[in-house]
Amino acid sequence: MTDVLDLVPPGDRLARPDLAELALEGLVRADAYRATRAMHCRVAVADVLSDDDVRIDQLLHGEIFDVLDRSTGRGEGRVSGRVSGRVWGRARRDGVVGWVVRDSLSDGAPLATHQVAGVDAALPLNALVMHDHDGLAADDLRPIGSFENDLAAVAERLLGRPHAPGARSSISTDCSGLVQQALLACGLPGPRRSDVQATLGRPVSPAERRRGDIVVWRAPGGDHDWTGHSALMADDRRIIHATGGKGVVIEDFDAVQARLVAEGFEPAILRRL
Repeated sequence: MTDVLDLVPPGDRLARPDLAELALEGLVRADAYRATRAMHCRVAVADVLSDDDVRIDQLLHGEIFDVLDRSTGRGEGRVSGRVSGRVWGRARRDGVVGWVVRDSLSDGAPLATHQVAGVDAALPLNALVMHDHDGLAADDLRPIGSFENDLAAVAERLLGRPHAPGARSSISTDCSGLVQQALLACGLPGPRRSDVQATLGRPVSPAERRRGDIVVWRAPGGDHDWTGHSALMADDRRIIHATGGKGVVIEDFDAVQARLVAEGFEPAILRRL
């Protein structure tokens, strides 16, 4: 029988030895349990940081962050020139747990009416807004519940954007963040990590690959925070991906496969939604 916690990666459980969210009482051991407090991102993009102050994710404008703990002493961050404390919780849209600068959040979980569809708008792609948000043209918005239908086309609009570890926006992105953005724009589940993206949809053999397929090279074993390298098929022989030193680019599938396998990655897994 599968334990309920087997469905939640350990790093995404809102739990520490001293404190866990109330929903985990009876499932994990902690000194205390507390209900979370819903807040939302009020800036264009806010970093989600690990305990070691490494960026592991980001919040986009309007996304909800469920806060469990706050601290003014464990670290400081700057938002618009002001020094502020941080809060600890979980990004509701993709489940990542970490620390966020308190001043980048506002109270509550407002129900968005639109999602940003433009990649050059005042707010990043997939940000959540109310219909009357200042500074956004009607052409930059898509009503909630209306989605795109071509994963590769979404990613292609981000060609040339810089690569940045832990980033997941149309300003800059890492490899799994690029795939996640395309999934969200198409109204599909958008897990943050490559290993989970490698479980979406159904398996496809390399000989059958085609535009829009998800490609994941699982990472070699080792002490690192990432789980693989993600991409999308641009056609039957090329991928579009975000890679260090190049940003978002289109490259030959076979060339990338040879390079990554030589570095110790597993051969490509292809999935079709």
